[in-house]
Amino acid sequence: MADKTLLLRPARVWTDGAMHDGWSVLVRGNRIAVAGSNVDAGDAQVVDLKGLTLLPGLMDLHSHLFLHPYNETPWDDQVLKESEAYRTVRAVTHAAATLRAGFTTLRDLGTEGAGHADVAIKRAIEEGIIPGPRLFMVTRAIVATGSYGPARAKFRPDCCFRKARRRRAASTKSCARCGIRRAMAPTGSRSMPITAPALAARRLRPFPSRN
Repeated sequence: MADKTLLLRPARVWTDGAMHDGWSVLVRGNRIAVAGSNVDAGDAQVVDLKGLTLLPGLMDLHSHLFLHPYNETPWDDQVLKESEAYRTVRAVTHAAATLRAGFTTLRDLGTEGAGHADVAIKRAIEEGIIPGPRLFMVTRAIVATGSYGPARAKFRPDCCFRKARRRRAASTKSCARCGIRRAMAPTGSRSMPITAPALAARRLRPFPSRN
């Protein structure tokens, strides 16, 4: 497509908020060169779109190629149970279907647990390996901790909530308890309830002065 010149001849062209009967559109490579009436075809390949209306490519500024309808599979199950490889294959088909639907630009707002796989989709489209719209990616969404996503521990083996992280969290919790017990040891109050304030009294330090 990069070297090809096409002359598109629909029944009408919609652009700039108006309908234009009898217009043609000359496309060189990936760019529109001319749009108007009486466009010279030259050596361009003529594509007859008789009876059809041609309009500029649509843009979707909030999309998620790595999700599919929730009435097929709930969001939790997609993110926690479907592998990244499987979701990437589905995203490839979504990109192609989106382009066929007339959307030539897409802003994808996060892979929802599929890491940076959207960057690979974008690259494959730009290299002509797969069909799809022009993509603007954000990869991993930024949200407040605990405010978004599943809270339960039923997830696929390669999900972001790995066992190692759970072990680190358990280790940190254990160390905090040890610190509290050490803080109470000199007083002999081993039967004292383990509470956060007991740790704060010995372990926390004030922020340095900004003066």
